[in-house]
Amino acid sequence: VQLQASGGGLVQAGDSLRLSCAASRRTFSNNAVGWFRQAPGKEREFVAAISWNGYMKDYADSVKGRFTISRDNAKNTVYLQMNGLKPEDTAVYYCASALSSAVTTTARGYRYWGQGTLVTVSS
Repeated sequence: VQLQASGGGLVQAGDSLRLSCAASRRTFSNNAVGWFRQAPGKEREFVAAISWNGYMKDYADSVKGRFTISRDNAKNTVYLQMNGLKPEDTAVYYCASALSSAVTTTARGYRYWGQGTLVTVSS
């Protein structure tokens, strides 16, 4: 499975962005998908995840109430709607396809990773 993340860019604090993660194979729809991010000099951290059918979702505390994860299995695409962006949200955002259909928040629970898309939030 190849994953292509897109939608990043340079925005101001308070703005919104929507990231997309498109998969190359139909089997994407059987797996949970997660978003992680890595800021300069920091470790990769969990952001959000969604189960295979979209019913279960989980978010990092730092993004709860601001970010929304969703998926369209017909399009093999997962989205991350980011509202109220803050400078501390600046990072490279990665999407990943999980080993299972259930939500997981740890990186080792994911098998396939996209190349990342850069989000920069200026103050």
